[in-house]
Amino acid sequence: MSRHLSRPVYEGLPWLYMACGVLVLIASYLLAAHGILSLLVGLLGLAGLLYGFVVLLRRRDYRALRSEYGQPDSLGDEDSRTP
Repeated sequence: MSRHLSRPVYEGLPWLYMACGVLVLIASYLLAAHGILSLLVGLLGLAGLLYGFVVLLRRRDYRALRSEYGQPDSLGDEDSRTP
């Protein structure tokens, strides 16, 4: 049996990744007195922010591609398909 996330959770994940990335970047700024630790935390925050942005753009491109081929909903929701 495969596991699936509910649609609101699935749609919110990229935004969650980006928000966590921003929070970690802020933490990096607050750790500026610790030198190398601040740099490592900053790189982690930047990676989280970038990952969320990439996931968001990949989903958008995937949905655009599917709509070009007559499958408007890439998540398989029966209610939003047109006959």
